[in-house]
Amino acid sequence: MTKLFEVPLYPYKRSPDQDAPAPVRRPVVIIGAGPVGLAMAIDLVQADVPVLVVDDNDRVSTGSRAICFSKRSLEIFDRLGCGGQMVDKGVVWNAGRVFFGDRQVYDFNLLPEEGHKRPAFINLQQYYCELHLVERIRALQAEGRPVEIRGRNKVADLQSRDDHTLLSIETPDGVYALEADWLIACDGAGSPARAMLDLDFAGRVFEDNFLIADVIMKADFPTERWFWFDPPFNKDQSALLHKQPDGVWRIDLQLGWDIDKDREKRPENVIPRLREMLGPDVDFDLEWVSIYTFQCRRMETFRHGRVVFAGDSAHQVSPFGARGANSGFQDIDNLGWKLKLVLDGTAPESLLDSYTFERELAADENIRQSTRSTDFITPKSEISRIFRDAVLDLSEHHAFARPLVNSGRLSVPAVYDGSPLNGPDAAGLPARTRPGSPAVDAPLAEDWLLERIGGGFRLLGLDAEVPGDLRVDGLHVTGTTLSGARIGPELRDRYMGGAPAAVYLIRPDQHVAARWTAFDPDAVRAALATALARQPGKQGDVS
Repeated sequence: MTKLFEVPLYPYKRSPDQDAPAPVRRPVVIIGAGPVGLAMAIDLVQADVPVLVVDDNDRVSTGSRAICFSKRSLEIFDRLGCGGQMVDKGVVWNAGRVFFGDRQVYDFNLLPEEGHKRPAFINLQQYYCELHLVERIRALQAEGRPVEIRGRNKVADLQSRDDHTLLSIETPDGVYALEADWLIACDGAGSPARAMLDLDFAGRVFEDNFLIADVIMKADFPTERWFWFDPPFNKDQSALLHKQPDGVWRIDLQLGWDIDKDREKRPENVIPRLREMLGPDVDFDLEWVSIYTFQCRRMETFRHGRVVFAGDSAHQVSPFGARGANSGFQDIDNLGWKLKLVLDGTAPESLLDSYTFERELAADENIRQSTRSTDFITPKSEISRIFRDAVLDLSEHHAFARPLVNSGRLSVPAVYDGSPLNGPDAAGLPARTRPGSPAVDAPLAEDWLLERIGGGFRLLGLDAEVPGDLRVDGLHVTGTTLSGARIGPELRDRYMGGAPAAVYLIRPDQHVAARWTAFDPDAVRAALATALARQPGKQGDVS
């Protein structure tokens, strides 16, 4: 067992807030120092928003937990300043295999095209992800940025008011009160904050039980995602194998409905299961064992006045498809820039309504995909099983059947079709980069497109001249013009298609806000007003 679990990363220290004669008001308080809460803190403080993170724990999570971090999450980590550390430590993979019984039926590649800085996925234990995020916060603190993590500060009560939230926080030195202009609840699936506001989830709860085992072993399995339907070592069930750093392998075994969870977690029962899977000649040690069931549910809405929910506190899905933590990072990516502009008075509070629209849209898609995966993996009727097995048999020799196989549709970033923030779309440009879609990376001569875009509003001109620096109603927009030989084939294909020129307005979360085939300052002003949820018809200056 790694020593990292035993080390307090943000040990308790008495705060001046505990001795204040009246509750101190903080602009933003985040509940939860898990990956989503830590990422939210980094995003805000990089924008110079003072942030306080409180957690009843003081160290990383035990066990690998979330391990599959998607290309979009890695791109978000790049913007947060810690993507390189994640990739350097993680196990990079793009490929996977699907087995039925004792035979492979097909393999796949999740990133078949060239010209992307980041891979489709890395595998990295959640505790390492948390460690790198905490290290990034420490680096920001060393720069004098206003961010603080308070360990062993448990939110015992909260009261939502019109313009703030009043928190009661328990510590080893007693209870103190704190006020937050904005409270972001990233406190996980059990979310005490959600319970304190008497809010609940809607959706499905699944009965199947799955065993997770982190196994330390030396094995020559390739760095791929391997998924079995009805394997000989776990008949009538499923299994999953993933490689992690430090010689650790994640194994998931479906166990069924009616089991004794405490009994199944005992090493004397786990080890024979793993021995049957891995073979008698593979030496291994157990690092961590857990049994889980799962839900595909979400809150009715993610914002309640000055309290906003993100990550597992807002929505839950099955682990098949790696849509949990990855969707949480997309939540904070969506929320951070909007809250910053609201706090600055640059955008109206109604901009945050678009967070609920866009991320609830994404949650519905994740729940839909996750539910379908679960129903395919664990058929609930004989006819469903017959259909699934027929699809698997056909997929071995017929490519048309492979898209029907669902061992977990792996996480992809949401496209915010129909968002109230979307501006105009020019005909003839590629569908994959339409308004609402995440910007697709592409190589440039010196760097990568997403590196160039960064984290603010960006106007991108492709064979169309755009100003390098714009001020639109007091908001700064950076312009980048690329033309001729500076537009490589990947960039042209992904953003221009067959069009002679293109202009893109890209949001701070690197989603496309609007696009045209020529620069028009009035059109940019109108699209930016739409992206900021300002009143229709509001006039402004472009300079």
